[in-house]
Amino acid sequence: MATNALESRFESQKDRMLKAAAQCFNQKGYSGTSLRDVANLLGLTDAALYYYVRNKEELVYLCYLRAADLGRDALKGAAAAGGSGLDKVARYLRRHVEIMVGEDGPIAIMSEIPSLKPVHRDEVLELSRMHSSAFEALIEEGIADGSIAPCDVRMTGNAIMGSINWIPKWFHGDGRQADQIVSEFPRILSAGLTAG
Repeated sequence: MATNALESRFESQKDRMLKAAAQCFNQKGYSGTSLRDVANLLGLTDAALYYYVRNKEELVYLCYLRAADLGRDALKGAAAAGGSGLDKVARYLRRHVEIMVGEDGPIAIMSEIPSLKPVHRDEVLELSRMHSSAFEALIEEGIADGSIAPCDVRMTGNAIMGSINWIPKWFHGDGRQADQIVSEFPRILSAGLTAG
């Protein structure tokens, strides 16, 4: 029982650290962010961060793994709920945007992949490719069932994901704006897909 409580506390603190790190990396980039910046944001000492990570590169890597996990879960949930391809895409977009601007956010923008060591870079790029393919499959499903207008699936997927993934660059935590983003972004992005 005590071990489970310790593990739960460790995971909770680690998640808090990854959110703070994502905020710093999104605002200052890899080269402009130090572990001290992340520690200061959390009200911790630099040494406390070394309990969770060995260095800044590992911190970026863990931020990207977290982003990939949340994105994958959002896609799976959207697909499992059924409906047309357009329904699934709209549901996914809403959940992904909710993650970006809600309690699960911020999420690190994957713009610092070149800073990763090769083994981490390869893993993150593969996760990103898998996510893009899964999202493109939902668009293809919508084209096949007639709910999404025929389009270049790859370019459409890239345009939509690029738009969503850039939110952390300009959104800085305003609750009213967050509600508006969650309401409007999925509607605007899925409206451009609608067939007929």
